[in-house]
Amino acid sequence: MSTPKVTKAVITAAGRGTRFLPTVKAYAKELVPIIDKPNIQCLVEEAIAAGITDICIVHRHGEKTIKKFFAPDADWDNYLKTVNKTEALDSLRKIWKGLKTLKFVPQHLHLPYGNASPILAAKSFIGNDPFVYMFGDDLIVEKDTGRYLRRMISSFNKYSPAIVVSVKDVGPEEIVRYGSAKYIEDPKYPHRISAMYEKLPASEAPSFFGQGGRFVVNSKKLWPVLKNQSLGKSDELWFADAVNTLAATDIVITEATDKESDWMTTGDPLRWLKANIATAFTNPDTAADLKAFIKILK
Repeated sequence: MSTPKVTKAVITAAGRGTRFLPTVKAYAKELVPIIDKPNIQCLVEEAIAAGITDICIVHRHGEKTIKKFFAPDADWDNYLKTVNKTEALDSLRKIWKGLKTLKFVPQHLHLPYGNASPILAAKSFIGNDPFVYMFGDDLIVEKDTGRYLRRMISSFNKYSPAIVVSVKDVGPEEIVRYGSAKYIEDPKYPHRISAMYEKLPASEAPSFFGQGGRFVVNSKKLWPVLKNQSLGKSDELWFADAVNTLAATDIVITEATDKESDWMTTGDPLRWLKANIATAFTNPDTAADLKAFIKILK
């Protein structure tokens, strides 16, 4: 029996982003820009480029700015016509044309805190279909948009695991910030893991491959796990706990990023700044000037 095609994605945008205060007092953290467009728009474009046609953005209860950003706006359209700059919103028009569904779902207050709760909020959207799960404050920096996610989906289609987990070789100095993959030998399933171990020092980490913010998930295998999963550390519902349960009872494999598709987090101001610089370096319109400016600063 062939694996159903992956056409759905769920993007998390339910946090408050307190590390970006006071900026995010007025709008969602996921709207903080990467160069000239909001972080979350980059994720939506990545998903579309990887073949996704239906996206659900799970936002904080009461949050309205993300939906407003993606909605057509007649006032802006009329103004841009008068100043002959209609192309300024072309990137959003491509999103409207590229998707069958762009749904906005609030993460209701009765759900527990944690990065697995957006999946529960999006359960009716997901159904029993396979889906891509994207953390809203993570970014894949690449010239060929969607390249890495296409690789993840290809591995999911080829090996039919419970989950494909995004990882990056972050080295011994950074691994303490992330979940570390423990690999097991399996000739049938390359890059198979038995668990992800959270925030261990380099001397204890089973590898330096840290968990990124992309997953391709078999929902039929995930639902029974989440249904019975207890709250974990800090009384949160952790997606990493579900990954570990499935790694112990089923097949979980990883797909590593590379120099052409680099995973970066944008969850705090310093790493957001680094992601902006890395993104600017992929664009020939900005790379040369920025490199010259940085050279002057040195």
